Order: sequence, then structure tokens, then C-alpha cells
Amino acid sequence: MALEAAQSAEAARQQLSRCEGAFAGLGERLRQRPPRFVVTCARGSSDHAASYGKYLIETTLGRAVASVGPSVASVYNTRGFDFRECLFVAVSQSGRSPDLLRLTEVARAGGALVIGFVNNEDSPLFSLCDIGLPLCAGPERSVAATKSYILSGLAFLQLVAHWSGEAVLRDAVSRLPEALEAARALDWWPALERLTGAHNLFVLGRGVGLGAALEMALKFKETCRLHAEAFSTAEVIHGPLALVGRGFPVLALGQEDSSAEGTRSVVRRMVELGADIRSVLAVPGAELLPVVPGVPSAIAPLCQVQSFYMSVHRLAVARGMDPDVPAHLRKVTETV
Repeated sequence: MALEAAQSAEAARQQLSRCEGAFAGLGERLRQRPPRFVVTCARGSSDHAASYGKYLIETTLGRAVASVGPSVASVYNTRGFDFRECLFVAVSQSGRSPDLLRLTEVARAGGALVIGFVNNEDSPLFSLCDIGLPLCAGPERSVAATKSYILSGLAFLQLVAHWSGEAVLRDAVSRLPEALEAARALDWWPALERLTGAHNLFVLGRGVGLGAALEMALKFKETCRLHAEAFSTAEVIHGPLALVGRGFPVLALGQEDSSAEGTRSVVRRMVELGADIRSVLAVPGAELLPVVPGVPSAIAPLCQVQSFYMSVHRLAVARGMDPDVPAHLRKVTETV
């Protein structure tokens, strides 16, 4: 797991080298014929990357993004889906899960422009898409996805940068590989080590950072058998805050955008309640996690995930687990 996670920066360079022209062409096509809305189709870590993409698209391009559950096509056999003027984005490492394939078929039949961010170019999903864009993550043998998550995030970033034409996002794209290398060198282990005996945990994020929170919570569960729940820093105060008390573990993510002050406010409230908090934003009473300085807010969550990956496997081992072979799981999960 750690070895594969450490390859993310080089894999990002591969994606940029191989796919930037294709993304530029797709961006031009979308500017000429803009879709009215965007639908994402994914599960697990891929769906968390889609959450990152959702906020990038909505805040940059003003297009509503919905994650449609594959079961509406594969289990419920819903007919007559109207996907006209829709950009449909399927995201998958393996490209083989039957439910994703079925919803993608329905989207094509319903009139969507179907694009796929898929690591396995020989997969049925890649062949099914109007435009298949390889993640270029390379082989990923650990059950827990790492570099394919980060490369899926980069694919969404490239999509939005070329579609919008915004210079700040184009700059973020070009800076990501170097930023990932810097993030890889940061040590989150001192903060995570204290979770060796933990039973529950909140992971907080907002906006483009919510997908990172979801991804970290999943990794705590699958590799460490630690029950972690991810919440938006807005959503957590609508009920879940009642669980927070003295010593309750919290990992708070954030990025320096318009959500930052709201995140700090929630973290301050949890500090007052006595929570044991690790935070990427500086708040008195919370342990400050190291982050790559000066990176664009759009790529900060991907860098934070990179740093997290380099330490969470150590937590799994400390809790007596093998992070490469989580209990009851396998690498390619096929659902209907």
C-alpha cells in the first residue's frame, strides 16, 4: 500500500504527459456544446474522487453535479432515463463492476456524452465510453486503493481546468506532481499513532476537501478496522456533534478557500468540548498537521491524502492488521 501510494507523483506525470492533449480537446468540445448538468457514476474510493470533482465543477463552472446510484439501473431496472445534454462521468479502477457498466449503458442510451476515468484500459467500461481517459496509475495490487484515487482526482482537475480555461486551475494541474512529492515527505504518523487504541473517529472536510475526508475515513475502516465517519464541517453540527466529548478523536481537514473560517469555527467548538483534534488548519488547542505550504486550494486535499497514505499503513500494523489484505475484501469488487 505504502509503496504504491509513494508512486502517485510519478503516475501524475504520466497522466499529464499522456492525456493532457485529450483533456484539452474535451474541454474545447464542452465549451462549444456545454452540458446542462453532470452525473457521476462510481463506488468506493472512485466515488470519493467524484465528490472532489463535484465541488470543482459546481464552484468553477456553475453546473449541478449529481452522483446517481448504479442500482437504479442494475437492480431497479429504471426505464426512460433522460440524459440529454448531460455529461456522464464514470470512474473506476478496474472498469468491471456490473452495476457501473449497466448505468453507463443506460446513460448512453439516454443521450449522455459518456466519459470514463478508468485505470484498466482493457476493461468493458473503458470500451463502453464515448471518450475513455486512462488514469495511468499503473498496477495497483494492494486491496486498498491509493494512487488510483489521487489520479482520479487529477483527472477531474484536468477536466475542469480545460473546460473552464481558468489559468489558476491550469497552474494547479502543472504543480500537482511536485506538490505530491513534497506531501509524500511529510510525517503524519505522530498524530495518527495516538489512534492505535481508538474505537471511533470523525474525519471532517468541506467543499473540495469532503472527498478527502470520505477517503480517509474509508482507509481507517478497511485497513485499520477503526470505525471512522466522514462529515462535512457544516453537516457535523446537525446532530453528530452530540457524540463529541472529552478525548473524542477528530481529524479535521481544510483548505485556504472560502470554507476555511467555517472549518476553523467548528474545530474551535470541538476543542471547547474537549475533543482530541488533529487539524491541517491552525486552531489553538488542536494538534497541527504538516501540510505543503503555498499550494493552490484546489490541490490541497489531494496533497493531504498523499501525506495520510504514507502513515495510515503504520497505524494498521500497530493495530495488528495487514493493510495490504483487509479482512473480508478483495481488490476487484463487483456489485450489481
